[in-house]
Amino acid sequence: MTGRTEQTAAAEALGYEQARDELIEVVRRLEAGGTTLEESLALWERGEELAGVCRRRLEGARARLDAALAEEERKEEGGAEGSGEA
Repeated sequence: MTGRTEQTAAAEALGYEQARDELIEVVRRLEAGGTTLEESLALWERGEELAGVCRRRLEGARARLDAALAEEERKEEGGAEGSGEA
């Protein structure tokens, strides 16, 4: 694996909270300034990776929630039909 690929794989292994916390730190460092152009670019790239991890984790959570709500609705509709309720 290349260094970049290893970093991406490491970012993907993070949970949402870990990625979010690291992203907050990256943003803080970028806003504070005082870094070289190369350091700033590396921080920006890391921030993009972390933001992607956060977005995918949130999308996954939303999909799980939607599925759970749909399943609950399906059960309620099936229960209402079986009990004579409308």
